[in-house]
Amino acid sequence: MKIATGVSVAALLAASCPAQARADEAAADAAAADAAAEGSAPIGEIVVSAERTNVTLQKASLSVTAVTSDTLEKANITEVTGLNGSVPGLVVAKSGGGERMISIRGIGSETPENPSAQPGVSFHIDGVYIFNSIAANAAFIDVAQVEVLRGPQGTMYGQGSTGGTINVVSRQPEPGVLSGSANVGYGNYDLLKADAALNVPLGDTLAVRAAVQRYRHDGYAKATDVAEDPDYELDDADEWGGKLAVKWQPNDRVSVLLSTIQYEGDNHAAAQKNILDPNPDPRELTQDFPGQTYIRTKLYYGVVRFDLGGATFSSITSYQKLHSRLSWDSDGLNRDLFFAVTDAIQPGTGVRYDHTALWEQRTTSWTQEYNIASDNEGPFRWIVGGVYLRSQNRNYINEYRSDEGDGLDPALPTDTPYNAPGVDAITYAELSGLVREAWAGYAQGSYELTDSLTVTAGLRYNHDKYGGASDSMSGGTSGNTSGAYLQPMPGLGTSTGRVTGKFALDYDLSPENMVYASFTRGFKPGGINSSAAQGNSSFTVFGWDSGVKPAYKPETLDSIEIGSKNRFLGNTLQINASAFYYFYKDLQYLEEDAILFTEGIGNAPKAEVYGAEFEMDWRATSQLRFEGSLSLLHGEFTSDYYALDSTSADAAQAAAGYAGVGGFYSNFYMASLVREAARRNINGNKIPKMPAVQGSAAVSWTGEVGPGEFTARAQYIYRGKFNSRLFDSGAQDHTPDYSQVNLFASYAFGDSGISASVTVTNVFDEEGINSRFTDPYGSGQISDTYIPPRQAIFSLGYTF
Repeated sequence: MKIATGVSVAALLAASCPAQARADEAAADAAAADAAAEGSAPIGEIVVSAERTNVTLQKASLSVTAVTSDTLEKANITEVTGLNGSVPGLVVAKSGGGERMISIRGIGSETPENPSAQPGVSFHIDGVYIFNSIAANAAFIDVAQVEVLRGPQGTMYGQGSTGGTINVVSRQPEPGVLSGSANVGYGNYDLLKADAALNVPLGDTLAVRAAVQRYRHDGYAKATDVAEDPDYELDDADEWGGKLAVKWQPNDRVSVLLSTIQYEGDNHAAAQKNILDPNPDPRELTQDFPGQTYIRTKLYYGVVRFDLGGATFSSITSYQKLHSRLSWDSDGLNRDLFFAVTDAIQPGTGVRYDHTALWEQRTTSWTQEYNIASDNEGPFRWIVGGVYLRSQNRNYINEYRSDEGDGLDPALPTDTPYNAPGVDAITYAELSGLVREAWAGYAQGSYELTDSLTVTAGLRYNHDKYGGASDSMSGGTSGNTSGAYLQPMPGLGTSTGRVTGKFALDYDLSPENMVYASFTRGFKPGGINSSAAQGNSSFTVFGWDSGVKPAYKPETLDSIEIGSKNRFLGNTLQINASAFYYFYKDLQYLEEDAILFTEGIGNAPKAEVYGAEFEMDWRATSQLRFEGSLSLLHGEFTSDYYALDSTSADAAQAAAGYAGVGGFYSNFYMASLVREAARRNINGNKIPKMPAVQGSAAVSWTGEVGPGEFTARAQYIYRGKFNSRLFDSGAQDHTPDYSQVNLFASYAFGDSGISASVTVTNVFDEEGINSRFTDPYGSGQISDTYIPPRQAIFSLGYTF
């Protein structure tokens, strides 16, 4: 059964590289035949689309993990956050609103809520670049496998891949095959998890595949002080998704795929528990604002491939739309508690609430990529391509902070007059529209110097350009004297050009064992700080060089990596290992400015990272399987740089007698000086989102029981502690470690296609903290988000 899974994945990806896929499938069939003859259990090959060409996982000269649909199902992984613990070095942390901060080996995004910022880990669906991390929640629909490439991907994926790349590979239509599946599961928290897929051949050359899924459950947590609803649910789910794909293969040389993936989630807000909350129950939050999370994504893409004879031409086109409307309790407390916290800083300056009434994004994006790749026959294999991206991101933000009213004011319409009564209640508002255009050209080739030694070299030129219009206001006072209270004006544009690439050597010690060494350069483009670009920062107002700049610089990462991929004991034991050293320059992070409510992206000059990773898969017998992974990491900043922590700046402002909004704006220059003096040197501090130790272990048994097949699996996950920010400020930044145990059991009833399963995740109901988040805006409160509680799900499935 496991070997068949490997073969089916190879067949799934055959369209882009038919010759290699046929060879891999034949090899897997031969291994399966040998296994049957000897009664052993060799590991089947998994084909990954790493570096834009299909290659078996064990032959790829880079660190890559493939999480199959089987593993996703057994671990109840329904969105990207669930990958925590399944991949060495991967951390997915929740941030404010619907953001997901994805990092690999500690390299990711430290710039939440800035629409011009690019991720440090790029996200793809079937090779299509996804522009916004909020849309990553929608990717897990009709999935074949999830590929995680660790380390900078300087040639094939380019900008935004300094940490690595995640590629979700969905199932494709299969001409000539009628197949389908349906699964429905029910669990505690009134969980409903249902999906269905149908593959319909329309003749021998055309096929349609449709898939739908529904996922809902009650809240894992509740807000206890929402008016008229003391059990207001948080961390609930109410989501649907669907996919429709058409594939036409008129002959062996031509393939055309048209696909759309649709998703909608309409939930209450995520549970973010203020660390000052007096209620010790992590699932009960003393909050009074009914937050909402609405996300709607639409993805349309087409892939056309022509076999030119010796090479394959590919065209990948996509059109994407994202609409998100988020609101949440920014102070994380009720009115009385938040007043006590703020008034204790300086008596007489307390406020009763800080609420983000709206953070709305509308993103429209288009991508086009062309490439030509050799068919992988012969000693020289190559690929040449180019890509163009264009994205327009519109943002509208309203935040309220006051001692008056109930704190439930709705967001203002964008055409609200500058002198309307509601404007003076706004703490922060922004209306902006940014346009990003990017293009890149790349080429990579591999040449077999001998039967055992292969050299790979690649280059990519990346060009990014940003521009747009924006307006923002702080403290309830609009700068306009007529018209709407926000009037976006064109601001500073910026552009970046960088060359990145890869050089690698790999050597086959035997047909089952290889070693490799590589040097890779990754790159993330610079961008615009909208507020500073409009003249609102200490850099533009006072000329202080330490202030937030109108534009921030790109970051680069040079990686040296060595690794080994091995099969032993007749292909029943697989052990892969790698070690790496990173040199990081101009790391982008969320920077506080001396002027209150002025944040942006800054660049920490230098940092270094080193570590090692291990993955193991042992099919001890035809029934018993052991799996494991381990990641060891260390990273720190290695040059002097004075950064401003928002918490320290607010404390210094209060200590000087300028607490609160009124205290700052009535003493503008002196209060700015006080805040500026709170800067601290981060040299020697740890890089955020980097657990020193992280790993997992699993054991499973599959065998014939009665008329069917029984499978049982137990998994242990450990994620070590890490710093949530670069300041290393004690409890504020120290995110603790946690452990989690998951269990799975299933029974397949003979050849009927019917199966039943039970999944229990977080068996011991651990209250593990997924992330610790310091809100850089408004109240600056510190909140924890927790992993889901114990979840038991019973499922029935049918496959034909």
